[in-house]
Amino acid sequence: MTLAVVVITKNEERNIEACLDSVRWAHEIIVVDACSIDRTVDLARRYTSKVFVRPWPGYGPQKNFGIDQATADWILVLDADERVSEPLRDEIRTVIRTGPVDIAGYEIPRRNFFYGKWIRHSGFYPDRQLRLFRRSAGRYDNVLLHEHLRVNGGIAQLSAALDHISMPTVGHHVRKMMHYTTLGAQEKLKRRSRIGVLDIAGSHIATILRTYVFRRGYRDGIHGVIVALFAGMHTFVKYAKAWEMVWERGKGGKG
Repeated sequence: MTLAVVVITKNEERNIEACLDSVRWAHEIIVVDACSIDRTVDLARRYTSKVFVRPWPGYGPQKNFGIDQATADWILVLDADERVSEPLRDEIRTVIRTGPVDIAGYEIPRRNFFYGKWIRHSGFYPDRQLRLFRRSAGRYDNVLLHEHLRVNGGIAQLSAALDHISMPTVGHHVRKMMHYTTLGAQEKLKRRSRIGVLDIAGSHIATILRTYVFRRGYRDGIHGVIVALFAGMHTFVKYAKAWEMVWERGKGGKG
């Protein structure tokens, strides 16, 4: 059995080499780049000839395009800020060679690193991700944010972890939050037409309590405090942006 790794990128020159170096053992590496303006494409071509540059159609369609370029039996989908550990490499090799024939996909536990530390609590571990699947059995949907992989067949779990260098700095976290909250607000308004006072005033408080108290974020020390406050801020900004989008639509309708 063979394995293809699919990575989608945009301006990932700081991450792409470490990511691809961690999977250079795979039979195929496929990089789908969304017209980066940095050195991402040049760096990726040091590891594979299968580098495709195309405009951004959304997370799901971009990943599906990468899957379509593969010829291997199995697919492993990664983000550029993720790294395959040696134990995970060994476990993947084992399951694609000797795993049960009725299993079409595997969930992989993920270790999320914020500001240089592995966040063990706060709801961020084991953070299982369905990323390894038979090429003929998996496709992504077209949700704007947090796209889902649909697998036709049984799903099992691996034990070795995928490392995710999620938020290397606070500044990076702020920039990423501003991008994802816009997508989150747009996705929220696909299901709702109104954003109320409680959504804006209360949801972020509930998120902070859930992250820091109920999911034991306090056990991550000062990192846990920052992560919980960012989680609450993310929720607040997402709902505030959604409210603003509704308000702007209303103004346009009155005009």
